[in-house]
Amino acid sequence: MAQKAGSGLDIYRRFKPHLLMVLAQIGYTFLYIITEACFNHGMNPHVHITYRHIVAGIVMFPFAYFLERKTRPKLTFALFIEIFVLSILGVSLTLNMYFASLRYTSPTFLAAIVNTIASLTFIIAVVLRLEVVDLRNPRGIAKGLGTCVSLVGVTTMTLYKGPAIKNLWHPIIHIQGKSVIHENWVKGSILTVASCITWSIWYIMQAFTLKRYPAPLSLTTWMSFVGAAQSAVFTVIVQHKPAAWTIGFNIDFWATLYAGVVCSGLIIFIQLWCTEEKGPVFVTMFNPLSTILVAVLAYFVLGEKLYTGSILGGVIVIVGLYLLLWGKDRDQEARLGREEQSYSVNDQENDPKEQKSFSAEREGSQCEP
Repeated sequence: MAQKAGSGLDIYRRFKPHLLMVLAQIGYTFLYIITEACFNHGMNPHVHITYRHIVAGIVMFPFAYFLERKTRPKLTFALFIEIFVLSILGVSLTLNMYFASLRYTSPTFLAAIVNTIASLTFIIAVVLRLEVVDLRNPRGIAKGLGTCVSLVGVTTMTLYKGPAIKNLWHPIIHIQGKSVIHENWVKGSILTVASCITWSIWYIMQAFTLKRYPAPLSLTTWMSFVGAAQSAVFTVIVQHKPAAWTIGFNIDFWATLYAGVVCSGLIIFIQLWCTEEKGPVFVTMFNPLSTILVAVLAYFVLGEKLYTGSILGGVIVIVGLYLLLWGKDRDQEARLGREEQSYSVNDQENDPKEQKSFSAEREGSQCEP
């Protein structure tokens, strides 16, 4: 019985990052839907981003202060500048481009294009030598081929919209004002792809920052407050109407609360923890899951139009990403095997030395009067 409990605990520990990332993608799925509803209701995307990160910072601050009080490193000026740049890449610049693109495309399209973050992150990691691609073995071929296939899928979704699939039933939830929002597909595509590039750089930079500042709760809090301040400055520049900062107790309020607590707070912490444990490429590999969930919710629940280009490109992207996933998984297994072999060789080399030392000590003790 104890052995079964032990093995179950081992399985949980092994797949804990996988489970957390699945839950994170489920959380993002609802974010796509609820933010589209709130933007169609009239809330300014830049105001939404500012408020949601203020909420995230307030919620995460007590946990960061008390739980990491003894382990949190001292925040130097260099680290603060690094966090400032992280906040630009992960909050103020990226999210403002990303949610602005939602006004011109659809949640299904956005969720599909976000899948490219894994491939882009992988390419940047290879350039920075955080990932190794050896095309002489199946693992390296799978990673390289998966990256290329994924980019082909993204190109398909961006350049080919295709005919819409007819919806044979009425949506469960009807969102007002949708006809005036999705009006510029090309502009939305450019904004989405640009946000994915900056997001990929953000994931890579997180891995370096966490080595110098291994406090994911505190890092989440800092990024939330700094990102909110940056976004507020940007919003004041582009939005001159004070009324835009007012939100009522309606979908705008609930969308901001959900995005702040769940997505900018809890999920960012989960991603930082998984990045520290498994690396940035692992974290981005789970994005295709939200594509499937968003497509189902948007099509069946909201009556969102589903285009053949998005379906075709999405399938290609998912195939490419899971080729990359397979290659990386096998790569990790091979690396662990080499490390175990290296440890065993070192143990064998150390044993004779210890025996000789022990024998010498015995001989020395026998010679002593």
